[in-house]
Amino acid sequence: MTAITHIGLSVPDIEAAIKWYGEVLGFKLIAGPYTFVSDLEKEPNMTNDLLGKDIKTMRNAHLISQNQVGLELFEFQEPKMEDKGKQDYQGYFHICLIADNMEELADKIANSGGKKRSDIWNTWEGKPYYLVYCEDPFGNIIELYSHSTETMYANKE
Repeated sequence: MTAITHIGLSVPDIEAAIKWYGEVLGFKLIAGPYTFVSDLEKEPNMTNDLLGKDIKTMRNAHLISQNQVGLELFEFQEPKMEDKGKQDYQGYFHICLIADNMEELADKIANSGGKKRSDIWNTWEGKPYYLVYCEDPFGNIIELYSHSTETMYANKE
């Protein structure tokens, strides 16, 4: 493995998610939203190959972060995305972003339909490495780091 190119995230309303991720976290829409309708696609097709024949319609879009890591949003329309409880952590759990000012960004998330889920935590005593958990308006967890993963975990000593 050489790098992470993107993270796929399911949301109940793709237009609202594109707007929120752009306005609040600075992601830029680079492609889409596209619409997939299985009856109009060739057989076989990539979507049904990956997700099964039950997926009839969905939309997806590609956004990009400032460091070129992508966020691919999916809105499953038929069948409609199942609303899982917040405590069901099977599969996707969260994304983590680096924030220049974590407290300010966590407040921005909370003031724009999301929320703060935790206090700000110092990960290593004596080091200026902090994190906070938030949630987007769609129920997805967003962790904010003060520094890169490599800096925070390779510099414990």
